[in-house]
Amino acid sequence: MSTDWKPKEPILPTPWTHEAGPDHALPEYPRPRLVRDRWLNLNGLWEYTTEQSRGERILVPYPPESTLSGIGRHDDLMWYRRTFEIPPDWAGDRVLLHFGAVDQRARVWVNHQLVAEHEGGFTEFSADITDALRVSGPQEVLVRAEDRVDIGTHPLGKQRLDPGGILYTGASGIWQTVWLEPVPRHHIRRLDIDSDLTGLTVTPRVSGGERAEVVVSTPDGEEVARADGPAGRAIRVEVPSPRWWSPDDPYLYDLTVHLGEDTVRGYAGLRTIGIARDERGRPRIALNGRITFLHGPLDQGYWPDGVYTAPTDEALRFDLEKTKELGFNFVRKHAKVEPARWYYWTDKLGLLVWQDMPSLPVLLDNPPGPQAPPVPEARQRFEAELLELIDQLRGVTSLVGWVPFNEGWGEYDTVRISALVREADPTRMVNASSGVNCCHSHHDTGAGDIYDDHTYVGPGRPEIIDARVTVDGEYGGLGLVLPDHVWPGPPMAYEMTGSPEELTRRYAEVSTELARLVPELGLSGAIYTQTTDVENEVNGFFTYDRRQVKLDIAVATAHNRQAIEAGGQAQDR
Repeated sequence: MSTDWKPKEPILPTPWTHEAGPDHALPEYPRPRLVRDRWLNLNGLWEYTTEQSRGERILVPYPPESTLSGIGRHDDLMWYRRTFEIPPDWAGDRVLLHFGAVDQRARVWVNHQLVAEHEGGFTEFSADITDALRVSGPQEVLVRAEDRVDIGTHPLGKQRLDPGGILYTGASGIWQTVWLEPVPRHHIRRLDIDSDLTGLTVTPRVSGGERAEVVVSTPDGEEVARADGPAGRAIRVEVPSPRWWSPDDPYLYDLTVHLGEDTVRGYAGLRTIGIARDERGRPRIALNGRITFLHGPLDQGYWPDGVYTAPTDEALRFDLEKTKELGFNFVRKHAKVEPARWYYWTDKLGLLVWQDMPSLPVLLDNPPGPQAPPVPEARQRFEAELLELIDQLRGVTSLVGWVPFNEGWGEYDTVRISALVREADPTRMVNASSGVNCCHSHHDTGAGDIYDDHTYVGPGRPEIIDARVTVDGEYGGLGLVLPDHVWPGPPMAYEMTGSPEELTRRYAEVSTELARLVPELGLSGAIYTQTTDVENEVNGFFTYDRRQVKLDIAVATAHNRQAIEAGGQAQDR
């Protein structure tokens, strides 16, 4: 393939922009919760054809809108093509082709045979391509992707064709790793893992086979337990002297699962999440049976060089490491779904996660007025992708809550959708309607486990009104412009400050008030806007290019820990 490719000049390069390239396009193993030794990464240069343009090269998996892709624009219809060769030692195996995510509709051919069709830009899909492969020599893969961004009925979160304010650049086409792996005919497709404080329930999803065996070990390889059962059925493994997973001690056990000739490796932590009553009888969030205040940032996962796709795995980890350094124990993944490695890092670093379902297209006036309910086709797509998402992330230890709707965006049938989520995953909390108080377009239905207040700058003062816990699901939004680190266009924040010193002082004031309100109101969580600036929003702890921290980290960290301590178990004894 021609090497006449180069990235577009980034508006705001990150520290990792220049590390990404044809020979280094997210080379890491993309699925840490189910690992096999043999695999082939198809990231790199692909041929790229659109209705307007032929003969271009694109760097997969960076979306066409990104500078890292080498394209730097949006196309409604995209054709991707490349060839590959099957390693000789894969002979006799089935070969699976995996896509982390393609936004919004994808069709895939291998050697001119249609092998996969998929809808939904946030969920993974795979195809067994064995029967489409030639006996030897180059194999061709062709992907047709279609993405109309907000002119359609697909969930899309904050992506827009015409970004501005709190809405951002779209990310179309292939935006997560594409890869191949060989498997025996009877193989493990996924590990569904439920944990509690005494052990694990592992359900291997299989393509066939008789019996599966699960082995649980310590990180240094010492076996602690094993159990087996019929293939495809739940296998319970009791763990002696269990060590629980928490943000303070993110301890993960290694798993090895055998099914006939197939062996996969994974990991899991032991933890529970639920509601407990404090000494005053108020409902509070409890991790591992202990009242725990969830405190962290709104994390949107946008990049000035890769849009939806972090330039490198180190960059992906950076935001989470900095969140941890800031003293937080929690992160809300807002209006986006991340690649599997992001959840691996939250598991590994010890950050509790709430996962938003990206919303359907919606007109956001300020404040948003009443919205027409989504059309039937949009509802169908939303619910299908929501259930797919829950299925995909079921085994993530750090994930403790689902957020189906945010601030009424595309919201409908809240009570039914909340019940749908609860039925699909009874092990986690449901925040049915984040920001239920904030908009004219909807009202509190009483659904789910959480009453979630959004107040800027705040912090909000939600009162406990029933058996649900209360949280400040969004507050803060204190802004600061640092010249040479801002996106083109008018900067936006909920309150502007003039210097790092002023931002630090205001953050301290808001945090002090939060720490006072937590025990007074019995708050269970607070989510500060936000981890980094995003395009025109300048209310991050860090600039959009991740090159500058905007306030005194030591001061912020001390206040963040103070709020967590104010809401923890010790406070209530």
